[in-house]
Amino acid sequence: MYSAIAKNKRNTIVYMLVFLVIIGVLGWFASYMYGDITIMFWVLGIAIAWSVFQYFVAGSEAISMSGAIQIQKSDNPRLFRVVENICIATGTPMPRIYIINDQAPNAFATGRDPEHAMVAATSGLLDIMDDSELEGVMAHEMGHVRNYDIRVSMIVFGLVVAVGIIADILVRMAWFSGNRRDDSNGGGNPVVMIFGILSLILAPIVATLVQLAVSRQREYLADATSAMTTRNPEALARALQKLQDYGRPMQRQSTSMAHLWIADPDPKPNLAERLMSTHPPIQERIARLHEIGGKF
Repeated sequence: MYSAIAKNKRNTIVYMLVFLVIIGVLGWFASYMYGDITIMFWVLGIAIAWSVFQYFVAGSEAISMSGAIQIQKSDNPRLFRVVENICIATGTPMPRIYIINDQAPNAFATGRDPEHAMVAATSGLLDIMDDSELEGVMAHEMGHVRNYDIRVSMIVFGLVVAVGIIADILVRMAWFSGNRRDDSNGGGNPVVMIFGILSLILAPIVATLVQLAVSRQREYLADATSAMTTRNPEALARALQKLQDYGRPMQRQSTSMAHLWIADPDPKPNLAERLMSTHPPIQERIARLHEIGGKF
């Protein structure tokens, strides 16, 4: 478990570097178009500032977008007690707990570290889960907290948004504004221009694919963490099956926070859409949990 946490912390740096390279390429192309190398540094600086801003506020943004309401122990003793017991068993700081008034069963965790974590569950989840299944789900969410997945998710989210915004601005500049290099030299290098345009188009796609890969691997890790915490992987397996059987679109959806939920907040009806899902197939997750259960 400690090795997984250490790996997540190292991967945070790797993912940041990957995104900074993507953003650097976009900035370089903008510098080439306008013949001013300082543009690249401005692009990188703005992207980094945006990511730092998101690191501190994205958790609160996610809570606000979901419509979650913070509770105390007296508001829902059952949910509060489950989370509290998990924290005591694992030595994790107690997070702020929220309930979302939505019959679509789901849950998520957010925040930048265990000391600033928040976990939320929908009313639909609380209605259909028995105590052991609810414990498995919340142990999964607390697994995201303990493994620092919430930090990685916040940073990746901020950088994906930054790449999308920068690419969109540069595409508009490239198509509608012309460029200074063309004006001063009678035309730019067509190979470089083609490479630059392709970079603008592909950068958001690559960034999204990295986000998907990060999200899927962390779902598997959080499932395994839940199994290790509760010593009852079958309970989480049953909970995941219920999430699939009773799954429905969330009332308040945002693609920017889709990767935070334990199950896809907008279940995909066909294969092509499932391939671009932020979550691995539930049946694969259940199969892995059964495999873990066989080793206990």
